[in-house]
Amino acid sequence: MWKTRKTRELTERRAKEEAEAQAAALRASITNDVMAQVRDLLSLVPTTADGVPNLSALKIAVRNIDIVQMNIKHFGYDLARKVADALPIRKGTAAGHVGLQTKLSTQTDMESDWVAHWCSQLHIPVIMHRKLWELSYVLQAIFENGHMRDGARGLGFGCGEEPLPSYLAARGVAVTVTDLGADEAYEKGWATTGQHTASLDKAYHPALVDRATFDRLVGIETVDMTAIPDHLRDYDFCWSVCALEHLGSIAKGMAFIENSLETLRPGGIAVHTTEFNIASDGPTIDNWPTVLFQGQHFVALADRLRAQGHDVAELNFDVGDKPLDRFIDVPPFDPAAEFGNWHRRSAHLKLAIDGFPCTCVGIVVRKAAPA
Repeated sequence: MWKTRKTRELTERRAKEEAEAQAAALRASITNDVMAQVRDLLSLVPTTADGVPNLSALKIAVRNIDIVQMNIKHFGYDLARKVADALPIRKGTAAGHVGLQTKLSTQTDMESDWVAHWCSQLHIPVIMHRKLWELSYVLQAIFENGHMRDGARGLGFGCGEEPLPSYLAARGVAVTVTDLGADEAYEKGWATTGQHTASLDKAYHPALVDRATFDRLVGIETVDMTAIPDHLRDYDFCWSVCALEHLGSIAKGMAFIENSLETLRPGGIAVHTTEFNIASDGPTIDNWPTVLFQGQHFVALADRLRAQGHDVAELNFDVGDKPLDRFIDVPPFDPAAEFGNWHRRSAHLKLAIDGFPCTCVGIVVRKAAPA
């Protein structure tokens, strides 16, 4: 009995010593890692305390990156301005059918008559910027599916301060504007960047519609896009512009597109734009405040929706082959604030998000008619 107790005590003491040794080794490892990170950070400072250039190998390797980025941005924006300035002045533009596909933003689109028409309708000059492509894409989809008319009903998700509700009201469309609640919008930063609709005053664009018409046709609701209220039903169309990538995951974004069809009458359309990772065969960003969709996600969604009887516009993931399709902008995306007013306006169709080359993608889905 005595030997058994002594053996057990010896075993427990050895186990405790081993655990303490492992803990000490872990603390030492963590300390070493922290010190290594500190050394790395110190090696990135531009000068020593005496003002002498930092000649560490790491600093020499990266010290010109900011300047290279400035050069890229300068020449990219200059090219975008020259392309836009060289476009013919289009007067008396008219909407027409183009057979809109599920597709990416391209320079060819920005040079097209249909984008020129919708920019003209919104009183916006054609600038080579993907946000203008998104607004034009949504309006083109609504028009060519027959819903740009008096008496139609439209539902916008995550509208922010975009001009679409005002323009649609001017065309006689009854619009429900939706966005996050104020507290959540402030928490996520949308309320301080002009990307949140706190009231109808924020959604009103006086250059597009008179206030009486706007107030008569436009209403507002607080909506969580991951839990669309059941009373939002029987709309002719719904839309969102670069909102669904902020729902927390790729799965939630794809589910939103599918669930948005529940708000439509049979034959109604859902048109949504979002972020698209051009490097579609490799890794991407998921489970993050901004996720990046790939072609595979839209292929799977289209297969699922078509199996349910819905019509999905033909998938086309061509990134384009013109110069601005190859210019991938890098942060910061408002260089005027960072480097001074050395440009007239920034513009890009492609950009880097968390290190991935991205652009906008638009999808159009027509809800199945009852059997």
